[in-house]
Amino acid sequence: QVQLVESGGGLVQTGGSLRLSCEASGGSFSDYAMGWFRQAPGKEREFVAAISRSGTSTRYTDAVKGRFTISRDSAKNTVYLQMNSLRPEDTAVYYCSADHVRFGGVHYATNRANEYDYWGQGTQVTVSS
Repeated sequence: QVQLVESGGGLVQTGGSLRLSCEASGGSFSDYAMGWFRQAPGKEREFVAAISRSGTSTRYTDAVKGRFTISRDSAKNTVYLQMNSLRPEDTAVYYCSADHVRFGGVHYATNRANEYDYWGQGTQVTVSS
């Protein structure tokens, strides 16, 4: 059983930056591709970014390309989401997730929520205008 604990959320002004962290425990970090999703009030959970087991493949939703960067540190069992040029529409609860990749290989990273096996409890990000 993998536990995921997010941190780093908070209140920031438009144009500001935050870095979210997600520490994983209880499993072999290198077996998992990692993802970030978010859910705004009254909306469905949506994909934000993902990174492969190897760390060499990443993918982003179009809304955050060029502003957000996902990375991972295997020594710390931690995945990060650096968020720059934040906008009010980025306001949401951000969730970290882990995909136990069995067949996709070390460069696989999916945007499909139903492929992720474990989820964190979320961290609130609020961007004021």
